[in-house]
Amino acid sequence: MSRKLVLAYVDSLRTDMLGRAVKDGRAPTFEKLLDRGVLVEECVSSFPSVTPVACAEIATGTGAEQHWISGMNWYHRLERRYVEYGSSLEATRAFGVFRALYDLVYNMNLAHLSPNVETIFESLDDAGLRTASTSFLIYRGRHRHQVSLDGLLRRAVEATRLKFRHATWGPAELFYGELYSSRPVPCKATSIPGGRDEYAACCAAELSASGLYDFLLFSLPDNDTYSHRHGPAATVDSIERADTAFAKLVEAAGGLDGFLADHALILLADHAQTAVRHELPLAAELGERWHVLQPSDDQPEDAALAVSPTSRAGHVYLLREDGPKHAEVRKAVAKIEGIDLLCWLENDGDAVCRTAPGVPAGDSLRAVVQRGDAQLRFRPGTEVADLRGGNWDLEGDNAALLAEVNEGRFSSSEYPDALARLWSALCAPHSGDIVISAVPGWECVDWGGGVHVGGGSHGGLNREDSTGPLLFVGCGPDDPGVRDQWTLRDVASVVREHFGV
Repeated sequence: MSRKLVLAYVDSLRTDMLGRAVKDGRAPTFEKLLDRGVLVEECVSSFPSVTPVACAEIATGTGAEQHWISGMNWYHRLERRYVEYGSSLEATRAFGVFRALYDLVYNMNLAHLSPNVETIFESLDDAGLRTASTSFLIYRGRHRHQVSLDGLLRRAVEATRLKFRHATWGPAELFYGELYSSRPVPCKATSIPGGRDEYAACCAAELSASGLYDFLLFSLPDNDTYSHRHGPAATVDSIERADTAFAKLVEAAGGLDGFLADHALILLADHAQTAVRHELPLAAELGERWHVLQPSDDQPEDAALAVSPTSRAGHVYLLREDGPKHAEVRKAVAKIEGIDLLCWLENDGDAVCRTAPGVPAGDSLRAVVQRGDAQLRFRPGTEVADLRGGNWDLEGDNAALLAEVNEGRFSSSEYPDALARLWSALCAPHSGDIVISAVPGWECVDWGGGVHVGGGSHGGLNREDSTGPLLFVGCGPDDPGVRDQWTLRDVASVVREHFGV
């Protein structure tokens, strides 16, 4: 029987800030694990590099074209409405608390996440292993759980005079703040940032002390909120608290030596963050020219565009065949200050407009990325290989991705794993007809008017948003160089391989 495995996730953890916390003596548990493990310093996130998309990649080992989660906010073409997972409290209010909670509590896992992919919980449940999770967005498994709302979320739901009546499906042991608790634990459930790490640590320690799991996904989300508010350069404080939370699990398992005798560990981030100095009002700018669908629109059938800001990325959807043309909208988007990359699909040389659900296909389908005056078209093919072994055909200017091709290998220091991430994002069924990535320092204003100027954010294709640490202790590779580039999509296979699944 394999050792137990803990997949520990610290939201928005940057490798340089982890190193600073260790150097300052403020992350002693993480320091000891780094000394004993194999560290990948630059594991590449999803695109958009936001938590729902990244968590889906961690949990399934697939990209958005397969798992179907496209952002913090996206437009549902079939239901003709926005999906909002909680970009901010103000954005949640704009769409309605009950609607946003319903999407978060039920729909993300049971409706939006593709039924055609298997999560690591489902894989391990099917193999008869004991699975557990604390406060991780993607938790779909084989065990039925009733919602047990408490505290702030209970009051919010009761204020709507509506009830959550449906069960969900997750790992055998599921703890999710005020939403789910698979068994009584002496832990104060909370959804309030700043207390979630402590709650997760309490639940994980209880599970460990009672020997209730073979696989535990241990989520520590508070670093993300702290970085949003204070900026990534200030996160030594929140990393110290994450280290303290992780130490509680280690202590419950008998100290570090006892923990590592019984456990393997994967420690990772979903993405990083970059400092934000400017607002990018994507919806408002396009709304000056066209009718952009609003969160509560009196005449949604009249809207020409839907706009989904998702932190430092965004989707633009063309809603009507008799509305503005793709080239016209694209030209308008390109003029908005703060846009770095403009991306879309073409088929037979024509821009693809998906006014109905579905993913375009065909031998002539190509992705296009534009940066300034430079354009690059690409598709899976045979001409060049990327650092992960994917093969592509290229046409145009590599400067669009600040990329080089040397000895048949395509690489970009500024936009890691760019071709695969863009292709995945654009081919996802809920992708916009136009997808943007913002200039570093800029963030899209969400539908509640929220923006993190003076703090930090993420979502873009660029390196600073997209890379974080990936640490293996007692599992995975003996040398990080066995892959030229690691991504979040690689994690699920390591988990499955550890258990021989």
